Amino acid sequence: MVTRVLIQIFVLFLACSSTHLCLSDQRASLLEFKNTLSFNDYCMQFTSPQTNSWNETADCCSWEGVSCDKLTGHVIAIDLSGGCLQGSLHANSTLFQLRQLQQLNFAYNDFNGSIPSPLFNHFVSLTYLNLSRSGFSGLIPHEISLLSSLVSLDLSYSSLTFDATGFDRLSQNLTKLRNLVLEYTDMSGVSVATFSNLSSSMETLSLGTCQLHGEFPSEVFSLPYLKHVELAWNENLTGYLPKTNLSPSLVSLDLYYCRFKGSIPSSFGNLTQITLLDFTQNDFQGEIPDVFENLDKLTILKFGSNNFSGQVPTTVFNLTQVTQIDLSHNRLEGTLPNHVTRLQFLQYLTLSNNLIGGGVPVWLFSLPSLITIDLSYNKFIGSIGQFQKPNSVMVIDLSFNDIQGPIPSSLFDIKNLSSLLLSSNNFSGIIESSMLSKLENLYDLQLSNNGLVSLSSSNDGVNYSFPQLTRVLFSSCSVRKFPSFFRTSKVEVLDLSNNKISGGISKLEAEGWEGLNMLNLSNNFLTSMEQIPGKYLQILDLHSNLLQWPILSTWFNLPPPNPPYMSLLLISENKLTGNIPSLICNWTSLVVLDLSKNNMSGTIPECLGNYSYGLQFINLQVNNFHGKIPDSFTNNMLKNLLLNDNQLEGSLPRSLANCTSLEVLNLGNNNLTDTFPHWLASLPSLQVLILRSNRFHGSISNSLASSNFSALQIIDFSQNELSGPLSANFFRNLRAMKDAPKEKLPGSYLFKTDARVRYVYQYYQSPVNVTMKRLELEFLKNLAILTAMDFSNNLFTGQIPKELGDLFSLQVLNLSHNSFAGPIPLSFANIVALELLDLSSNKLSGRIPSKLTNLTFLAVLDLSKNELVGPIPNGKQFSTFDNVSYSDNLGLCGMPLSRQCSTLGERTPAPPAPMVREDEGFVIPFIWEVVMMGYGCGTVLGLSFGYIVFTTGKPWWIVRIVERDLQTKFTKWVKNRTHSK
Repeated sequence: MVTRVLIQIFVLFLACSSTHLCLSDQRASLLEFKNTLSFNDYCMQFTSPQTNSWNETADCCSWEGVSCDKLTGHVIAIDLSGGCLQGSLHANSTLFQLRQLQQLNFAYNDFNGSIPSPLFNHFVSLTYLNLSRSGFSGLIPHEISLLSSLVSLDLSYSSLTFDATGFDRLSQNLTKLRNLVLEYTDMSGVSVATFSNLSSSMETLSLGTCQLHGEFPSEVFSLPYLKHVELAWNENLTGYLPKTNLSPSLVSLDLYYCRFKGSIPSSFGNLTQITLLDFTQNDFQGEIPDVFENLDKLTILKFGSNNFSGQVPTTVFNLTQVTQIDLSHNRLEGTLPNHVTRLQFLQYLTLSNNLIGGGVPVWLFSLPSLITIDLSYNKFIGSIGQFQKPNSVMVIDLSFNDIQGPIPSSLFDIKNLSSLLLSSNNFSGIIESSMLSKLENLYDLQLSNNGLVSLSSSNDGVNYSFPQLTRVLFSSCSVRKFPSFFRTSKVEVLDLSNNKISGGISKLEAEGWEGLNMLNLSNNFLTSMEQIPGKYLQILDLHSNLLQWPILSTWFNLPPPNPPYMSLLLISENKLTGNIPSLICNWTSLVVLDLSKNNMSGTIPECLGNYSYGLQFINLQVNNFHGKIPDSFTNNMLKNLLLNDNQLEGSLPRSLANCTSLEVLNLGNNNLTDTFPHWLASLPSLQVLILRSNRFHGSISNSLASSNFSALQIIDFSQNELSGPLSANFFRNLRAMKDAPKEKLPGSYLFKTDARVRYVYQYYQSPVNVTMKRLELEFLKNLAILTAMDFSNNLFTGQIPKELGDLFSLQVLNLSHNSFAGPIPLSFANIVALELLDLSSNKLSGRIPSKLTNLTFLAVLDLSKNELVGPIPNGKQFSTFDNVSYSDNLGLCGMPLSRQCSTLGERTPAPPAPMVREDEGFVIPFIWEVVMMGYGCGTVLGLSFGYIVFTTGKPWWIVRIVERDLQTKFTKWVKNRTHSK
């Protein structure tokens, strides 16, 4: 025993007296390993790699990133994190000769390829391994389970994959593991049940964005030493929290964007060490237990976007260390406490999208650390009182509540306030420019939809400054005068739409506005605008005003040049006269030009089709333009061309074939004369084609067999002079009417584009008219996809092609007022989406196919004025139709007609001689205005109920039919569609 002690003392003496602890073979291995390394030149501009100190003259135990055992001289730790390393780590690397290695850190490097197995075979003594953000990829070798001494493992933020076998072995063999960090490791092939085998010593379990799925074992949350659990961004991972036995050591629990469900157990009140709770975007439900009084260390509490209900837990407002509280997007109710004093460190309070009511407490505006208050989309009522000692809050969002009364003047004393969002309430009073000028950091001011709020029209002779103010939204308020006092500010976005601004905007008021790029003055009572405000305006929306005279000519005759970046010019629904100045072609940045529903006249400038490469929307409908459509289209970006309801004549310009992005073409209600434009089939994106009420003539030729109208969803050739039989080949190519309707692209995609494109999708509506008969409907919102076909009021003959029955997604079909003969095709029973079918005023014969009763969406049916015979099918939707749907078919019998079918056999009476009626040929048109939005990134054809306008008058029987039958059916039909979509 004494001898052994003496030997140990002697070895220790040698170790302490030696100047070179490093063993020569280990130094040689390290130097050879260094020689195989490559380095990232860009990285080395900012840091010096640890390996720069590795050389033969120095003790390797003194090298940066190297640690040795002080007794044996063996290298036991290597830390080359952030060492600018790149390239591959080969299986025969001399690094693996350091068999006594206990700690290895290669984090923040740029290796490529997989992890070599010797890293696990040879380093079986490892207790610490960090390969986070190291660049390795591929399958993690199963040999990782040999690291039985491992205490900490970090493989996060690399392109690595665990398979089921590898992780199962790890969970069973690594019994000493305390810290397991695998964020962004692909574990989609791992059974989450395996986590129940983890070491009972586990302290940190970080599995964020690992593609886990299935039900996570709840017993993991009960591991006695567990401190940190991070499961965020596993959107298919579900599970429950244990009702009891939660680990008392828990410090952080992050379940963001998973699918955990159930309720929060009251045992949460025992988590006295907890600092972070994030359950955002899960499926938790029930009441939040009011057990937060002892959670003195809690700093972040985020329960947003769940299904919590019940009262807001009051003990939340007693948390002394909390900095963030987010309970938004739930169904919480109740009121906020009247007095709160403990939230001294609270920075972010988000309670939006709940059912919380009562008054807005003034203590919110006095908490010393508060940065953001978001109470939007709740049921707060009453007025906000004045408060003293305003805090440093930067964002206040109280929008979409029912708060009343004047805006407290003390709100304008909050010096750091940058966003004041009060839209959609019942605030009242006048916002003075002097009040706004006190908020020197105010960036965003939103007071839209407060009908009793107005802006002061006077600046008291003082030129107030608004140094940071960028966005001002006062839509749907009581503003009566254009606020010219903003013209010296940096305002970029000004929305004063739906107000009471009348009169004109003078040249003086339009001067300045150096930063303005979006101005919305739509739905006011403006009569003139002498000059376009600002030099860099991109979006100008003046639609639905009383603007008169040829203001476009006035603008273009003014020096200096008009805004060179104008992208959206919307002046529809005014009283403009005159022509379109050819100088408009100098606005080469234009994306949308809408001059529709005015009294403009003259010819359309020849340059309109090719002057702006980016022009996507041209809307000149409902004016008095005459002459020919210019044959100069070369713009392959053009998506919408609406020239309907004018006095245009001549033939269809063949240059439209160059507009390969065209999606909507509406030329209805003009005087165009041409044959059927089969050449439009070359436009691959054409989805809406409306040529109604013109003089198109001739047949739809069989030559269309090679044509491809595959994207068409709305076709309206009604009220022309087209003749002959319908070509079966035409219908075979209508693939968009056969497929299931496509969904709109997500808003997150649309809004990644710039402000001009966002405005198109948020505000701009490009209506498309599909003319039918009997009712006038106007649909103004984009809720559903419409597929419609209208060939009515032409000269078509022959039988209806059975191929029409292959258009499974067709919703509206109108073939009325032609000379079709023969039976109703049995294939019509296949058009499962059909909601309106009008075959009236033809020469159809035979029976009504009984299988049409399977069209469960059919809301409107008109088979009147034909030569149909036999019993009317009964059941399902057919039980909802009355005799108007079948009138003037003297061979029909059975309900709802008064004529009973014979029990001894059915007679088919000959049709009676024509009768002269005072109302013969009378047609009351109805219009579907289907809003086309989203054409820049995928077309969506929208349909929803707006309002019904019926024009009364003779003949009395059509009036009665409409009022009593079709109007009721259409109203019910559209409302049901709106609620079901």
